[in-house]
Amino acid sequence: MVDSKWLQTYREEIETFSEKIRDFQAGTVDKKDYKGCSGGMGSYAQRDPAKHMLRLRMPAGRLTLERLKFLADTVEKYRVRRLKLTTCETVQLHDLAAEQVPAILTEAMEAGIFCRGGGGDNPRNVMCSPLSGVQRGEAFDPTPYAEAATDYLLSICRDIRMPRKLKIAFSNGVDDSVHSAFRDMGFRAQADGTFSLRIAGGLGAMGHRMGVLVDEAVKPQEVLYYVRAMVDTFCRHGNYENRAKARTRFMQDTLGPEGLKEAFLQNVEALKARGGLDLGRMEALADVCGGDETLDHPRAIRQKQPGMYTVKYHPIGGLLPVEKPAQLYAAIKDLCNAECRVGPDETLYIVNLPAAEAEKVLALTEDGAGTEFEHSVACIGATVCQQGIRDSQGLLRAAVQAVRAAGIPDGALPRINISGCPSSCAAHQAGTIGFQGGVRLEDKKPQPAFRLFLGGSDALDEARFGEAGAVILEKDVPALLVELGKAAAAAGQSWRQWSETHREDLNAIVAKYA
Repeated sequence: MVDSKWLQTYREEIETFSEKIRDFQAGTVDKKDYKGCSGGMGSYAQRDPAKHMLRLRMPAGRLTLERLKFLADTVEKYRVRRLKLTTCETVQLHDLAAEQVPAILTEAMEAGIFCRGGGGDNPRNVMCSPLSGVQRGEAFDPTPYAEAATDYLLSICRDIRMPRKLKIAFSNGVDDSVHSAFRDMGFRAQADGTFSLRIAGGLGAMGHRMGVLVDEAVKPQEVLYYVRAMVDTFCRHGNYENRAKARTRFMQDTLGPEGLKEAFLQNVEALKARGGLDLGRMEALADVCGGDETLDHPRAIRQKQPGMYTVKYHPIGGLLPVEKPAQLYAAIKDLCNAECRVGPDETLYIVNLPAAEAEKVLALTEDGAGTEFEHSVACIGATVCQQGIRDSQGLLRAAVQAVRAAGIPDGALPRINISGCPSSCAAHQAGTIGFQGGVRLEDKKPQPAFRLFLGGSDALDEARFGEAGAVILEKDVPALLVELGKAAAAAGQSWRQWSETHREDLNAIVAKYA
């Protein structure tokens, strides 16, 4: 964990930030300068500059009991009216008043939540497969290594200056929803107890790349050498002149994949020779108490621990009802090692539940998604985000309503990914169906629209990017989805079956809206 000196400096940074946000509200600091300061504290002004977002860092996506209670208490104390689960496994508090942000930052610190580096050109929240430690078939639990990487990055975040942000993910070897195949760094647990490692992958407006495979047998105790080597490689070879080409994936262009691999591994070896970053033996998360009863429910996931279950809860659009943290805390606070995990698909997983308690949590979370399509992912959208172009949340709501009204059966449509702009916050390029916010000219006038992406996947060993295609008017997207779903349903097939065997029909339907 961070030491007392780090904490004292952090308190001073919060004080400095408190002055900056007051000056921003007073109009004496402009938007650009404020963003340069606020991002490093995990906060941004929203489209309405009188309202602010604060991103709570959740290492490995763990919303532990202590963090869950803090969230519940904060919602009540500050009358928070909007919570957002994010694709980087964090929780965002929206529509905050300026004076609330520094106060919540300070109180979050007391609960072990550090928002430092939650935005800006910093190492971001370190992700981990959300069912790590409980998922059947996993190679091993990478959670301790994700948390160790978090602690290390926090300890050095003030001493490094990277060209852009750095995103790191750990896969447990059975689930790659964290996108280890195309993160800045992606560690994948393997059956022999080592990690394979890909680097310099990513998504974005200027193109997307799969990560470069640089090592197939990373010893877990040496993970920090590789993390530091990535920071050093990025600082040495990243682009400080052009922010549009400053992410790690562009080093594949400037160095070439093999040149990048060589430069990175040279840094790894130099760091190992210097020493000091070995992790030693890392203890897995505490084991859970067992149970005897069984449970059969589509949202109840049987854990590898006998008699234990995880409940899957996906609030539509990742918008977590503000009363839910308090309800969940009350339901699980007395259970053995129960906690929540934020998944990269904006799903909340409540883990380590005996069958009887899982039944109670299932009843508590009935308001969530009921079909695969309703598990769709959407960023917060242009009504809130300064960078946004289109209202991704509004589009998702309209699409869900249209699909429900049309009676489209579960499975006839897949989960979709909607990004309100080219920034790829909803990973639309990796979605089976993805949408990227933009415009389309109609009668020489720009109209709200979304570019369609088809055929992406984030499945383990099947990662691929979707093909960019037609630009669909925003008002037509729900009708397009309904027509596609009806066609698959009429054929008696799932979306995957129908889209693979009826490609001409699929293209013909899309063409009607293009």
